[in-house]
Amino acid sequence: VQLQAFGGGLVQAGGSLRLSCAASGSIFSINVMGWYRQAPGKQRELVATITSGGSTAYADSVKGRFTISRDNAKNTVYLQMSSLKPEDTTVYYCYADGARLGGSGFFKLWGQGTQVTVSS
Repeated sequence: VQLQAFGGGLVQAGGSLRLSCAASGSIFSINVMGWYRQAPGKQRELVATITSGGSTAYADSVKGRFTISRDNAKNTVYLQMSSLKPEDTTVYYCYADGARLGGSGFFKLWGQGTQVTVSS
């Protein structure tokens, strides 16, 4: 099972970006998918998560600006980021956990990271 993230890039403050992350491989089910971010020298922090049932959680710093969603049929999670601020600049990582096909265990995976840069 692997995760591949797409999106990211450079945007001016106040602008929008959309990240997506697709899980592929021997997947039976995915429980939680989400996005985290990590600035240099700092711990990785939660941005937003979403369960298979659609329950969401957000960091206070992004509430009202970011929206997480997922397409269970495509094993894909999205992060729509609006009203971006320079302090949102960092590397964003997608996350997923779930069960593998054939009863071969569970997985907890991170995507490769995608850079988001917001210019002032």
